[in-house]
Amino acid sequence: MTAPTIRREPHLTLPDGRPVERWILSAEQAVTVEVLTLGARLHALHAPDLDGHRANLVLGAATGADLLGGAAYFGATAGRYANRIAGGELPLDGAVHRLRTQPGGHTLHGGPDGFATRLWTAAEVRERGRAGVRFTLRSPAGDMGFPGALTANVSYLLDGSGELTIDYVAVCDAPTVVNLTNHAYFNLAGEGAGTVHEHVLQIEADQYLPVDAALIPYGPPAPVAGTPFDLTRPRRLAEALAANHPQLAAAGGGYDHNWVLRPAADGGARRVATLWHPGSGRRLDCISTEPGLQVYTGNLFDGTLTGPGGHRYPAYAGVALETQHFPDSPHHPEYPSTVLRPGEEYRSSTVYRVGTEIRPELLTIGV
Repeated sequence: MTAPTIRREPHLTLPDGRPVERWILSAEQAVTVEVLTLGARLHALHAPDLDGHRANLVLGAATGADLLGGAAYFGATAGRYANRIAGGELPLDGAVHRLRTQPGGHTLHGGPDGFATRLWTAAEVRERGRAGVRFTLRSPAGDMGFPGALTANVSYLLDGSGELTIDYVAVCDAPTVVNLTNHAYFNLAGEGAGTVHEHVLQIEADQYLPVDAALIPYGPPAPVAGTPFDLTRPRRLAEALAANHPQLAAAGGGYDHNWVLRPAADGGARRVATLWHPGSGRRLDCISTEPGLQVYTGNLFDGTLTGPGGHRYPAYAGVALETQHFPDSPHHPEYPSTVLRPGEEYRSSTVYRVGTEIRPELLTIGV
């Protein structure tokens, strides 16, 4: 199997004059991945369908202004704390740290100038037949209000079969919290090909976290059984999202929730979700070490953002599968801890495996 190739090139210049680089990783006859130094971002993922026709499967942005605006999270590394911390208050070791907040009064994805908006340094990586890029960011103490200086590394590694691994490593010099994820929106029919309603999703989880009107978890996990959140078997998104359920209404007519994933028997990585598009035959397996999966179905997209293919993104134009720890865990001691201390190392790994599969029975699910 031939090792993937690596190429780097200028991509665009941001409105403030900063240059953004694009790194292109190519596996022969399989997958091509594009990542950007802005936000350590997955910018494109090209893969063939059953007939060999290739398409970009992740949503993106056409301009640098969009990447700093409405599309800031598209494919980005969200941090220092992905998802929400209620009220912008971080309780840690008996003190409460005030974090920067967004409109609504909560801290989302690390605050208004989180890791998604930063330029990361990049270096080529080759290991065990894989090729990729390691991005590094140094976040000083007090950054967006978070205590402790943090050094974060995010590596994108592609193997010859087209399997993409994203590895996260972080260390700190004082107690802090860390929760990193990738925020790519997938549309297996192709970027700009419409909505993901015809996609079929399965998640290895028997519980999820109900949320309040601000999308903050308000209590213990709830069983998925008998609800639109039961994705323990493949389920067509159009059918699931059409259900009359207050939790779907709270999120703007779709998913923006964390599933509590079944743990691996050995405590390591396991398959946590599978997304299919029956029309193209494309299948995406998500494999991760993380305890949670935040799924967002782009409920609030409104057609104002235009992707690199020139298509406007309507509601439900893509689905994000964000492997991570649970939202607002600093306020929930019963959740898995996100605290990182000096001398410790934060590690997380997620694999996106793209392929094709003929599953005739998926054509009639939820129809």
